Amino acid sequence: MTRVKVCGTTTHEDLDAVVEAGADAVGFIVDVSVDTPREIPAKRAVELARAAPPFVTTVLVTMPESPEETVELASRVQPDVVQVHGELTPGDLAFLSAKVHGDVVKAVSPKSAPAYDTIADALLVDSLDADGAGGTGETHDWERTRGLVETLDSPVVLAGGLTPDNVAEAVETVRPFGVDVASGVESGPGRKDADAVSAFVRAAGGRP
Repeated sequence: MTRVKVCGTTTHEDLDAVVEAGADAVGFIVDVSVDTPREIPAKRAVELARAAPPFVTTVLVTMPESPEETVELASRVQPDVVQVHGELTPGDLAFLSAKVHGDVVKAVSPKSAPAYDTIADALLVDSLDADGAGGTGETHDWERTRGLVETLDSPVVLAGGLTPDNVAEAVETVRPFGVDVASGVESGPGRKDADAVSAFVRAAGGRP
C-alpha cells in the first residue's frame, strides 16, 4: 500500500483534517530559505508535532545551510523523520543521519538521486527549483522516476504537482513507496482543504 504524506501543515485545524483523512505522515516546514506560505515557526512545529496522534508520522521539513543547524532544530521539534532540501552533500547527509533521532529523507531530483542512495533512509523525488526547494506544484517525468524505483535501494517517495485527480495515475506509473502532497490539496496558500485531502488519500490507495 502506498504511504501518503501531507506536507506544509500550518494549523491544528489542518492537522486534524490530515489525520481524519487517514494520511500516514504530516509535514511541518521550518527554517527554509525560500518564500512559502507553508513555513511555520519552530515553536508551532513543536506544538503540532506533539498534537499528532500515535501512528501518524511527524516530519520536519527544512532547508539547512549546514547539517549542524538541522541537528539543533530537530532536537527542538523532535519529529519522527527529518526531511532536508537544498545542497547538502552526501557526506553532510551521512553526518546528519548519525546525529538525529529518527529517519532522514533527502529531497532530490531524478538526476541527483543516485548520489544519495542508501545514505538517506528514503529519497523524495520532487520537481525542485534552482535552489533545491520543492513545492513547485509541477510534475516531472514519472517514467524516469519509475526507473529509479526499480534501480535504487532506498525507498522512493514521489512528489511534485500531485493532486487528487492525478495521484492514482502517478502511483500506477511509478509504484513508489509513498507520495507527498502540499499545494495540490489546498483551499488557499498554506491552508488545507479537508475534502481534497480525503480525496487524495483515497485516490492514492491509502484508504478504500
